[in-house]
Amino acid sequence: MTLIKSISGIRGTIGGSIGNNLTPIDVVLFSSAYYAWCKQQATHEHKIKIVVGRDARISGKIIQSLVVNTLLACGADIINIDMATTPTTEMAVVAENADGGIIITASHNPSQWNALKLLNRYGEFLSATDGEQILSLSTKTSFSFATVEHLGVEHAKNYLDYHIQKILSLSAVKKETIAHASLSVVVDGINSVGGIAIPALLHALGIKNIILLNGTPDGHFAHNPEPLDEHLEQIKQAVVEHNADMGIVVDPDVDRLAFICEDGSMFGEEYTLVSVADYILQQNNGGITVSNLSSSKALDDITAQYNGTCFHAAVGEVNVVQCMKEKKAIIGGEGNGGIIYPALHYGRDALVGTALFLSYFAKKGMKMSALKASYPAYVMMKHKINLTSNHDFSRIKQNIEEKIPCIHKSTIDGIRLDFEEGWVHVRPSNTEPIIRIYAEAPTKEKAWDYINLILNVI
Repeated sequence: MTLIKSISGIRGTIGGSIGNNLTPIDVVLFSSAYYAWCKQQATHEHKIKIVVGRDARISGKIIQSLVVNTLLACGADIINIDMATTPTTEMAVVAENADGGIIITASHNPSQWNALKLLNRYGEFLSATDGEQILSLSTKTSFSFATVEHLGVEHAKNYLDYHIQKILSLSAVKKETIAHASLSVVVDGINSVGGIAIPALLHALGIKNIILLNGTPDGHFAHNPEPLDEHLEQIKQAVVEHNADMGIVVDPDVDRLAFICEDGSMFGEEYTLVSVADYILQQNNGGITVSNLSSSKALDDITAQYNGTCFHAAVGEVNVVQCMKEKKAIIGGEGNGGIIYPALHYGRDALVGTALFLSYFAKKGMKMSALKASYPAYVMMKHKINLTSNHDFSRIKQNIEEKIPCIHKSTIDGIRLDFEEGWVHVRPSNTEPIIRIYAEAPTKEKAWDYINLILNVI
């Protein structure tokens, strides 16, 4: 069906033919190329050490075994943390002083998908240059494997408690305030590792009344795993039925975070970052924030309230992280519910996002719906256009620049135009012949007006 090789790793559907799907042969080849890259990057003479974690997908254990044993055969020592969140795996790389890490997860993709996501020695996703090097290595079949006396050694560890304790040690996380609030929380674990990690964190924060939905980590997703409004009827109903204060939703590898209000309405993925940033900006008396170009203007507005500046990076976690480092941001992330808090690590992390949000929520002492209503109200609309594979996006981009007046524009990732009441972002897909169009405005109608401006030019 599908195999996508990109700078961030290899992603595909399980079953089928070599080179067209995520088959055992493709996994072995790409794992070998990753080891070769780690070897090239190493500044020491010791054995290469690599951390391997996975979400709870049905194919996860098989892919994990292939990855681990391939790396052992290459001569790498493996820290196998088994079922773990993506941010936990990222933190384990740093804690182990490892040369890199592989996370076996297809994130929010349906269960027939799986992927190898690749980390550098800092526990961060690879740069475009590093990813291209691995892609180049994967086209070669001249790998040399270790002799029997130099085979790697596997060590099994669990890093969830370590991750949680690091979160609890953050000054911005107010465990006592959260515990004192006596919150009732519904959690949707999507039958993946979030069903383990989020309840464990909530217990550690002193929350006793936890209603867990889809908490069996067997990879049989109870609904589409992307945490969007249209997929979350079960938890929205459960929050109301249990008279809970909120619902917490994560994706299968727990790097995206969304909340449900007490009345069963969506707090909104876009406002996950907005609310957490609001809290951190208060704690720090202002500062720099970063999001990608397709994230809500509400973050700009909140940052400005604290006399700070919000910068926008190209879409993609690695781009946001790079911008955060350059601008020395105190909080950042993406509008899909991805929180990046540098005081802990540079990776999207739904666990630290949960702890920071709960600290703020318990302090505010208001209902979720009231908190949402306190933020600037914007509506985001998304559209896509299917085009032929030989379309000329540069020409489309040039026409947009010439024909649509705006107050500010950015061309670092497609083109984004800012207007008095909102913005529109147009960018080509990296994996298929489509153009994605995102627009945000105070009303749905105004957002569609911006999209139609683009459609008319195209």
